[in-house]
Amino acid sequence: MKFTLAILQIDTQDNKQDNLKKIESLIDEAAEKGAQVISMAEMVSYLGKDPRSNIEKIPGGDSFELLSKKAKDHALWIHGGSIYEENPQDPKKPFNTTMVINPQGELVSIYRKLHLFDVHIERGPSVKESDNISAGDEIVTISTDYGKWGLCICYDMRFGEMFRLMALDGAEIFFVPANFTLNTGKDHWESLLRTRAIENSCYVVAAAQIGKKPKFTAYGRSLVVDPWGNIIAQASDTEGILLCEIDLDLPQKVSNQLYTLPNRRSDVYTLKKSGS
Repeated sequence: MKFTLAILQIDTQDNKQDNLKKIESLIDEAAEKGAQVISMAEMVSYLGKDPRSNIEKIPGGDSFELLSKKAKDHALWIHGGSIYEENPQDPKKPFNTTMVINPQGELVSIYRKLHLFDVHIERGPSVKESDNISAGDEIVTISTDYGKWGLCICYDMRFGEMFRLMALDGAEIFFVPANFTLNTGKDHWESLLRTRAIENSCYVVAAAQIGKKPKFTAYGRSLVVDPWGNIIAQASDTEGILLCEIDLDLPQKVSNQLYTLPNRRSDVYTLKKSGS
């Protein structure tokens, strides 16, 4: 089974309504070009200095309502990147949340970012996402009309254990919406995403932010990696739509050649300390 995927690479800024208009226009254009699945970047509807004023309910907020309408209008599956989701337990620290919407406009699943971006990059930015964001507590896979998806967000890509668990649960495509820094992107972006694809025989779909953000410049270069580790589509350094054909038979074809998951030695994966 094959389908057409569209990644929306955009430069999200601090005016949510302007961002939503841009998203709407790009979804319409992607649908006209034959897309059946849409994927978007991390923090797709707002990126600015005041995230707390742009927290939304899921379902119910402006971003969900737009994506739900567009999914119905064009009979699309929409992977909604991520937005700031309301956290009733801590209103000042929302979740960084992905939502998946089906062609009926229904919310199928959400995923809340597990690993928060707390870093100090030499000659680069210092960021402490945990100051403003609450961490999720659940790994999520979902079954769709277009295969089984594993959901994660940006910094999660550095934690291979998470991807292995999703692969063991049958995931065929990992969706990795991102807002990657220019400093780390040039050295790590492709390497990490190709590794996650190769070690699990899965597709990786990585929709990325581009442009200057409050604390750093985003790397862009949205891409799709196939289960063999080949980059089969990659965006330029501008806003726009990246189209790619996904072959859902390929993960199994690769697995039939490289027995990575069946050859695991989980019976001995316990570290034994030597000496005293």
